[in-house]
Amino acid sequence: MLRSMTAFARQEQASAWGTIIWELRSVNHRYLESTIRLPESLRGLELSVRERIANQLSRGKVECILKLQTAGATLATLSLNHSMVERLLEVANEVEHMIGPGTGLRLVDVLRWPGVVNEADPDLDEVKQAILDCLEGALRELVATREREGQRTAELLRQRCDAMRVQVKRVRTRRPEVLARWRDKLLNRLTDIPIDADVGRLEQELVLIAQRLDVDEELDRLDTHLDEIEAVFGREEAVGRRLDFLMQELNREANTLSSKSADADTTRAAVELKVLIEQMREQVQNLE
Repeated sequence: MLRSMTAFARQEQASAWGTIIWELRSVNHRYLESTIRLPESLRGLELSVRERIANQLSRGKVECILKLQTAGATLATLSLNHSMVERLLEVANEVEHMIGPGTGLRLVDVLRWPGVVNEADPDLDEVKQAILDCLEGALRELVATREREGQRTAELLRQRCDAMRVQVKRVRTRRPEVLARWRDKLLNRLTDIPIDADVGRLEQELVLIAQRLDVDEELDRLDTHLDEIEAVFGREEAVGRRLDFLMQELNREANTLSSKSADADTTRAAVELKVLIEQMREQVQNLE
């Protein structure tokens, strides 16, 4: 199955202590390269995140961003530091004794003092598992998006393969006419020369010309490569590299066909083939 390497996914999961948000972006790359951005307190999850990405993807430059939005504190999660409050009040009384009455601490001042009111930390194991579960959902969404894009790319590639087959058939159909034209051209030139031609030598020259202009092997290989591309579309594994190799092979045969061209129609067909191959190559570069 063809998969594009360009995709975006966003997964959000809410819990009692807050909201997990994963954002994944991927673009084309020769290998799998992951950039992971985690809060400092959760850097220990990086290896697990990389393993899960590698299990789902084989190629592409992937950027993974984790965002945590903690929920507001509830009364059930708040606790009071009694010893700090007692010490704070003792210090306040000492200061008031030194500078005079009327400057005592208000209740709101005590509650705002750092460390007086603490919020209970969530269970980190539970939080980490929820983060990884959310990541799995984001990866599934990313893979599904890449597959949809891949199917659209496959359709474009099939259209160009069909157009290439039309050009190959056109060249193959014209081969007898091209060779006959060259034979007539050579004979006409010989009639302009006021000497008797060696018939045996003439036939040898015609054979040599036919060999130089013979593109049957190139046309056969073009058909074979196009058949292989169609077969690759049905595979389950990543096929981007294989398709890229086939593009090189197609281009090589098109160049040879162009160099052996003996008429304008074959030259135009070879140029059209190279244009189609280049269009396919640009699409293939973005496949996993």
